[in-house]
Amino acid sequence: MSHWQQPPLQHGSQDYYAAPHYPQDYSRNESSLSLASNHTYSSDPYPDHASQYADSVYALNPGGPGRPGYDSTNSYYHDEQSFQPQRNNSFQEKRQTYIAPQEKKRKRVWVFLTIVGVFILLAIAGGLLYSFVFKKKDSDDSSSSSSSNNSQTNKIAAVVTGSDGSTVTADDGSTFTYNNPFGGTWYWDATDPFNNGARPNSWTPALNETFNIGVDKIRGVNLGGWLVTEPFIVPGLYQTVQAAAPPGSPQVIDEYTLLQAGGQAELEKHYDTFITEKDFMQIAAAGLNFVRIPIGYWAIEVLDNEGFLPRTSWNYFLKAIGWARKYGIRINLDLHALPGSQNGWNHSGRLGGYGVLFGPMGVANAQRSLDYIRILAEFISQPEYKDVIPLFGITNEPQGGAITQPILGRYYVEAYNKVRLASGLGAGNGPYVSFHDGFIGPDKWAGFLPNADRASLDFHPYLCFGGQSASPITQRQNDPCDAWGATINNTMQNFGFIVAGEFSNAVTDCGTYVNGVGQGSRYDGTFTLDGHHDRLGSCEDDWLNYKNWDQPTKDAYKTFAKSSMDALQNFFFWTWKIGPASSGNIEAPHWSYSLGLQEGWMPTDPREAVGQCGNKNPFAGSLQSWQTGGAGAGQIPQDFLDANSWPPPFVLFPGDQTSPLNVLPTYAPVGTPITMPGPQLTAAPAASGKKAASDNSNAQPTPVGWTNQQDSDGMMRPVPGCFYYDPYVGTTNPPPAPLCTNAARGLRAVTVEAAVEARATPPPAMR
Repeated sequence: MSHWQQPPLQHGSQDYYAAPHYPQDYSRNESSLSLASNHTYSSDPYPDHASQYADSVYALNPGGPGRPGYDSTNSYYHDEQSFQPQRNNSFQEKRQTYIAPQEKKRKRVWVFLTIVGVFILLAIAGGLLYSFVFKKKDSDDSSSSSSSNNSQTNKIAAVVTGSDGSTVTADDGSTFTYNNPFGGTWYWDATDPFNNGARPNSWTPALNETFNIGVDKIRGVNLGGWLVTEPFIVPGLYQTVQAAAPPGSPQVIDEYTLLQAGGQAELEKHYDTFITEKDFMQIAAAGLNFVRIPIGYWAIEVLDNEGFLPRTSWNYFLKAIGWARKYGIRINLDLHALPGSQNGWNHSGRLGGYGVLFGPMGVANAQRSLDYIRILAEFISQPEYKDVIPLFGITNEPQGGAITQPILGRYYVEAYNKVRLASGLGAGNGPYVSFHDGFIGPDKWAGFLPNADRASLDFHPYLCFGGQSASPITQRQNDPCDAWGATINNTMQNFGFIVAGEFSNAVTDCGTYVNGVGQGSRYDGTFTLDGHHDRLGSCEDDWLNYKNWDQPTKDAYKTFAKSSMDALQNFFFWTWKIGPASSGNIEAPHWSYSLGLQEGWMPTDPREAVGQCGNKNPFAGSLQSWQTGGAGAGQIPQDFLDANSWPPPFVLFPGDQTSPLNVLPTYAPVGTPITMPGPQLTAAPAASGKKAASDNSNAQPTPVGWTNQQDSDGMMRPVPGCFYYDPYVGTTNPPPAPLCTNAARGLRAVTVEAAVEARATPPPAMR
């Protein structure tokens, strides 16, 4: 979520898209491994968990969930071949062997044979009864054991799918009723954990079917404040940690200070409780089909003294993938927080300056960020995940105005190249690559990345952070149609696919911590960071007391929401849930989709929004083939690539000052790439006639966290002997001088060789 927008700086008439001129001494910066100040790296405590992957019956064969003819009311899994008992001829054969030629003994023999035959018939009948009735029943009940507890466990494991009204067993063992009035079906089979048979509703393709970007509508919601916390989304978390902080602790204003104040246990509790499996079911039940999940770079690693909790949030992201798969929901993975901060706001992890592509650590922080983009792309492009995560937002809300579009554009091209190296080209190979507009405006990106394979623009339109108005919501319900509709249409025609990654129902900046902890609001005149604002009224009385809203007010908010959805066409509401403050109240109600559903000011079916803007020329064309991964995808003109090569020749500092790359700290690609682990799966007992999870005879390769084994460049790491500021150093600091020691300068040639060798090495070591 963005809180303010800095206008773009003017930088004269230089053509930033012209081919860059690099200084003669530039080579050191690509290859110098910094010998910096005792940088150490957090060890990876998570071994790579191999998991079984088997061909999915429902994913591959007609008649599964999401396929015509599938009967979702049959919630038990049967894949045994039909058994037709055949007539047994042994009775006639045995009778012939006992026919005696002597008439005198025939009667006694007949009596004897009759008795024997009766016993044989009884034995055979018993065997048949066991085989065809009890044995079959046991097989259908997933091989019930003599233990009643084991029998019940196996029956539960056998329930793999269901529709509205069915009972779902959650991954924690609890049960709840699946409520979905829109024809959605859930699917989970512990012996087939990567099955993509679920669908969220009848009008959205199942995960094992193609979602046609530009045709099928993205109707989504953010899971903001979960894996990257924000004070206004979870005020109770921040207030609880602040209240318990030991003397001398900093004011808790972002995730960094929350941890500095001793909030790790509360943060882990928050991860575990704020979003659960039931939320995913409810999102599908709301008629939505996508979630956007923000994560921070600390889900991958944390370097010395950066202060974030390493890797823990990754475990919960893996849970989210499993829940999304179970309920047929697709994911837009959003890299929301980068080292050094790309925007300086609290939702980048640390409030203050921004140090990505700006200031003395601007290039070094961007190099690390590109590594994390690459690592995530390699993970989500694996066959097991690519259909669940078809959209990847590579960097949330960078300060494009200060960075400048030409420098940001070079970074985007390099990020695109890294994703496509991981995924390969063409529809079905990895995700769409989503670029935020950097607050420059979608129109400024027209023609960017021509012929790129599945590029998307991310746009975050809000009406609440600019000039404030005392006009009630009943007078503003159609504002989104006028504000955003034309922008979306023009971008679809002049760039390609665009999605609104964030928007809300707020028309003022009222709400606890909406502008940050202790920052107040423009509406009531208490926010002063961007100048003076006249007081227009009371936030509490005019906007926040939702429990007392009358029906016309609720109807107006619902109309406003539908206007936003219709104008934006493909969207993610920010956000699904706002947690209570320590008071027990929701103090930013306009930002909660789930609260709006509960209280009646959000549409229960997002399709109600179609036509709300009066059909003012919504985009009705079709995207070009290359824009959706078809013919010509990835054939970017070489002159464009040359003019937008990475790294940039310089970066900017405050005051519109520039610094050439050769005097700035940079890393070199000599580290071992990090490979992210998949989920640790525990298979349920196999049913009779079905392959056990340990039977790999028909298994696909297990997920290993890395899609393209030819993507073998080293990971960016410091060069011993070179100087590096803290990633979050103030941007007014000048470039360090000297940059490297004499010994480090002497290592430049060796470093270049090491970097070249790293590019040619076999697949990266997994850890």
